[in-house]
This record gives sequence, C-alpha cells and structure tokens, in this order.
Amino acid sequence: MSKGIGFIGCGKIAQVRHIPEFSRNPGATIIGYFNPTRSRAEDMAARYGGKVYDDIPSLLADPRINAVVISLANKVHAEVTIQALRAGKDVLCEKPMATTIGDCEAMVREAEQAGRLLLIAQNQRLTQAHRAARKMIEEGAIGKVLTFRTTFGHSGPENWSINPGKGTWFFSRDAAVMGVMADLGIHKTDLIQYLLDRPVAGVSAMLTTLDKTGGDGRPIGVDDNALCLFRMEGGVVGTMTASWTYYGAEDNSTIIYGTEGILRIYDDPACALQWIRRDGSVERLDVEPIQTNDNQTASGVADAFLEALETRNEGLMSARRVLPAMRAVFAAIRSSEQGRYVEIA
Repeated sequence: MSKGIGFIGCGKIAQVRHIPEFSRNPGATIIGYFNPTRSRAEDMAARYGGKVYDDIPSLLADPRINAVVISLANKVHAEVTIQALRAGKDVLCEKPMATTIGDCEAMVREAEQAGRLLLIAQNQRLTQAHRAARKMIEEGAIGKVLTFRTTFGHSGPENWSINPGKGTWFFSRDAAVMGVMADLGIHKTDLIQYLLDRPVAGVSAMLTTLDKTGGDGRPIGVDDNALCLFRMEGGVVGTMTASWTYYGAEDNSTIIYGTEGILRIYDDPACALQWIRRDGSVERLDVEPIQTNDNQTASGVADAFLEALETRNEGLMSARRVLPAMRAVFAAIRSSEQGRYVEIA
C-alpha cells in the first residue's frame, strides 16, 4: 500500500534528492510540504503535486500523512523529529541526527516509546561498493584489518546549498551549530563503523577553520576542516578527514588495509572498488559510481525508508545504529576543544 509522505524542509537536499526519489517510487504518495520560506514549498508542490501547509503542526495533523522527511537546519532536528513522533508519524531525518548526544538519545527513546520508526539519512551505508566491501571484510578477503583512511572533501556548502554564497546557513553557528565534522565527517565516521562492524572507541581530533569566511570577511563560526585519528573497538586504527576546502574534484574515498591485502573504495574515478591482494594482483569490481554534489543519481534513501515503512524493520539507517557515530562526532569535537585523546564510554 502506498504511504503518504510529508516533507518538512524544502532546501537543496530535499529538492535534488529526497523529493525526486520519493516521487519516483510507487510506494509513496506525496501529500504535502512545509518550508519556512513558503515559496520553496510552493515550487515543489507545483512540480511534484501535493499541498503546502502553513506550519508544521498543520502538516503533522493531516491523517493522510503516514511519515515525514525532515530536512531543516541542524539545530531543530531533534525538536521537530520528536514533535513528529509524538504526532504518530514515522520519521526520516537528515544528518547530523542532532546537535547534542542528549538530543540524539532522546530522539531514539521517543521513537521507541511511540512505537514509530526513526531513520537517519546515512546514505553511504547503502552504496553497492560499501556493501560489497563490508561483505568482503566479513569474509576475510583482506585478512585481519589493521588500519584505514577515509576522506570526504569538497569545495564547501556555499557552492551547493539552497542559498549559495557566504550567507549559507551551514556557516552559521546559530543554525548549524557544527561545521564540516557534522556535515561530511558524520558520513565517514558512520561509514567506517559500518564497514568494520565495530564502533569508534577513542579519538584524537583537530577541528579548525582554515579558509572559509562569511559575508563580513571574517572566519566562519564553525569548522571547515576536521582531522581525526580513530581507535576502533578491537584495536584497528585509522584516519578520518572531512574538508570544505578541496577546491577541485570531490574526494569521497576509503582505503582499508589488512594483513592479506587492501580495499580501495571510490578511490579511483574509473573503478568504484578495487581488491588488491598481498601478491600484488588486482581485482576490479564493476559497481556504480558514488553520488556527488554535481552528479545526483539515486541514493537509495527513499527506497530504504519506504521498505522500512512496509516491513516495520528500520534496516541499515536505524537511528539506534547511528548513535555510535554521533558519539564519535561529539568526542572528536571535545578532543579538539580540550587538546587531548578522548575515550568513548
């Protein structure tokens, strides 16, 4: 049965990813939209159908809406998610999940108490190369994993967001609260835990603002670069780098080094996954390229959410599964602020 979907937030990620992807799935019926700037919701309604609501309570009160997709500024993720769960809606929330670990945990508690589904749009778990790599690691293709390097960098949200330029909300500490660590770093932190099937146990990090300036010419109020050294549960160590200052091709690569070989994932534009054996032989696996800001293909997020609504199984993007990655993000922020290694309880 088709599920009625409401969109809370019609910014860039909703416009180029969520709304088009839900519109293409026969399991979804788009009921309507709310956006603080009403004209953006009206644009989406004109293009994809559905109504425009005056406020969030009005949208949540519509009995035709079974689930909502929340794509608002970071600082209101927890508040609006909890509001939606209490209204009896299942929720797909954009990352980062929330801006404090207390809020993240409250979101999970609220979903479980309400008996509703809560998924976080950690789309990197869904790509073919990442899923294939996880299976290869589980099966021992590269032996015992020892170290890793994972990176996500591009030229910054001012070149992509719904309000391009130095006034983007991503640069505002009030709206975003956190910078590149929460925007891109959460993706790779969550991903490495997914690939290795173990959480980050401790982190040493440096978060800094190297280049981005606001409209006043001063450095932005959030980090534009994050460099982390992660120690995983079980002893694997590696680096996670997130950057808004890669002024060239986007880098969304991960390399896993084991005792019997190496996996290079999205490291070569011509090949999504390479398995390099200890003897030097190379097997190239032909799977799909990863989405980039400039090349929006199908993320699989809408399909996974709709499947969860049908089966009542949250699957790979369960908010509870994402909690350890959020703990690592907040530990990295604390490590940078305090200049020390931080263990994660």
